[in-house]
Amino acid sequence: MVPDPQPRREIVTGVPRAARRPPGHPPARSEINEQTTIGHTYVRSLMRSQLRAALTALSALVLLVGSLPLLLALPAPEGVVWAALGVGVYPVIWGTAHWYVRRAERNERDFTGLVET
Repeated sequence: MVPDPQPRREIVTGVPRAARRPPGHPPARSEINEQTTIGHTYVRSLMRSQLRAALTALSALVLLVGSLPLLLALPAPEGVVWAALGVGVYPVIWGTAHWYVRRAERNERDFTGLVET
């Protein structure tokens, strides 16, 4: 007699446990699409964080660039004052804009992570 070959092993695959959602917990995306109170709260939190970043950038520009008339009032050689105005202002504006864009993208990335999970 010939011995029976070993039975073939079956591999069962499924959704990883980490990706499963507990029953009864609707995703945040559906809360936003259905415009529920929770979805409204999610969107308002994103809007508040974006507004906070915008007001921070605006206040930094007002403080730094708004003080430039005081620089013009100082007794200094004309070339120094105009060089400071022509060269010194643009890096401040660029740095503030760069910070704001990075912050806004981080806020949106955090919001997307909140909605996706």
